[in-house]
Amino acid sequence: MLFCILQSSTAQDTIAVPEKVKRFLKADPMRATMLAVALPGLGQIYNRKFWKVPFVYAGFGGAVFAITYNSTNYNKFMKAYQDFTDDIPQTDSYLELIKNADPATYDPVLHPKTYDPSAASWYTERMLRQVDYFKKYRDLSYIGFAAWYLLTVLDANVDASLFNYDISNNLNLQIEPVQVPQEGFAALGLNVSFRLFF
Repeated sequence: MLFCILQSSTAQDTIAVPEKVKRFLKADPMRATMLAVALPGLGQIYNRKFWKVPFVYAGFGGAVFAITYNSTNYNKFMKAYQDFTDDIPQTDSYLELIKNADPATYDPVLHPKTYDPSAASWYTERMLRQVDYFKKYRDLSYIGFAAWYLLTVLDANVDASLFNYDISNNLNLQIEPVQVPQEGFAALGLNVSFRLFF
């Protein structure tokens, strides 16, 4: 009898310890996308792909550098072209760009008696080519910036969608030809079966 009382009292003193539950992160593609839209790199942080954040900002840095470089040169050559083609002697910003030639040989405003018209037209055409060149690459830099932004958003979405994708040895893919019965003739098809083994 004493043994039964002791046994029942020890049974009440024991506390069931729950098994340690493994935390399972389920990434939400919509949340990752919205975070990436709000602040570039935030979607990658949400997906726990911290190593991608420097690449995100390196891409934006390269695009901003390209935009700045091409815009600065576009403005410089556009101003030089405008100054070269006007009739105001005080506007001579083109002299900074054309340093290796004597202005007396090509400048119709500062040296109207000594300039060569073919040299003047050559410099005019050259400046216009530079204006077109830097305008083209400035616009492409803006497109590249927008494309990189969309690519980072897409990366965050795809990463979140495939966050818990199972890539284990228990997957099996089998491809085999199959005859599909058709009325009047025989057709050949392809059967693809996908099996997951546990």
